[in-house]
Amino acid sequence: MGMAASQARFLSLTARKSNVEYEGQQINQQRTTLSNESSNYYSQLCNLVVPTPPSSEDYSKTTYTFTDGSETNTINSLVAKQNGLYILNYTQSFETESVVSNGSVVTTKQVDADGNETFYVGSTKLRAMNPDATLDDEAIKNDPYLSTLESAEVEDILQMEKTYLTLLQEKYGDQEWYVRYQKNSSTGSYEPVFYNKQQVDDADYSDKTGASLSGIKSYVYGTTTETREIKNATARVDQDTSGRYINIYIYETNADGSIKTDANGNELYTEYPLTTTTESDDQAYNDAMNQYNYNKAKYDHEIEVINSKIQIIQSQDKDLELRLKQLDTEENAISTELDSVKKVISKNVDSSFKTFNA
Repeated sequence: MGMAASQARFLSLTARKSNVEYEGQQINQQRTTLSNESSNYYSQLCNLVVPTPPSSEDYSKTTYTFTDGSETNTINSLVAKQNGLYILNYTQSFETESVVSNGSVVTTKQVDADGNETFYVGSTKLRAMNPDATLDDEAIKNDPYLSTLESAEVEDILQMEKTYLTLLQEKYGDQEWYVRYQKNSSTGSYEPVFYNKQQVDDADYSDKTGASLSGIKSYVYGTTTETREIKNATARVDQDTSGRYINIYIYETNADGSIKTDANGNELYTEYPLTTTTESDDQAYNDAMNQYNYNKAKYDHEIEVINSKIQIIQSQDKDLELRLKQLDTEENAISTELDSVKKVISKNVDSSFKTFNA
């Protein structure tokens, strides 16, 4: 190889080596950037809060109740005041006599030649309730049950029916009602059963059988549980060594909220022993479990997203690493060839000087 060719080859290899080194620097810079990104994603993974499932033991509630005669009282809240007193809110539950739902029945309708309609439950005819009914009314005389009784007994029943009708209209609206008497299999006595007249009259009936195509609601005289809430009462409580309430003292108060006293200046109150029950708050636990499932799904999704990004970075870094190895191999080859070209150039220089010195 001549001097000129050697010089040209040397310059070419030097340029190639410079380009390879520059590309290697660029790749290292990219790998550094990817490393920083990967580090950020790992930091995000470490900072994620792992959801913790709720424990059923954390979702139980203690209920305090006390009785006052036939009333059962459930404490809703106790808010501390000064001097060991509390603002008490509680709910009273008590049973009261009333008309109550008694399920549904099928009624049948019969129409006579004059177009008059008569309604039955089973074989018993329904009678329209009339607060002004007397013993002389045909409906009373023909009642399957009342017709078997003495006049005095019928008078008493008609007075009771006025009370029943008032209760029905107060509870279900100012409407008319049917009544029939049925025998109670347990007591052996006859009891009234009531039916809303409009519902019976307006029901759809089969043309073939005369039976109602839908159930007709019935009502009886019985007991029902009612509640009322007492707010802002003044109270004091006793506690046992575990911190649970065992007694409550409810004070009598004046209109301005001050505690009433007797002639001797003693505060007036009533003491009640408290019954404690602890039960699971299923609603609160289910709400907490639903929230946990939501948080868990969100957490798993975030983990999956971050891991997929890290995998992409790792794949890109692997490609860059492979390319860097190729450049390293190429640079070694160029360096080896450069050394050879340098030797050739050196020999050519030596040869030229010897020629001029001869």
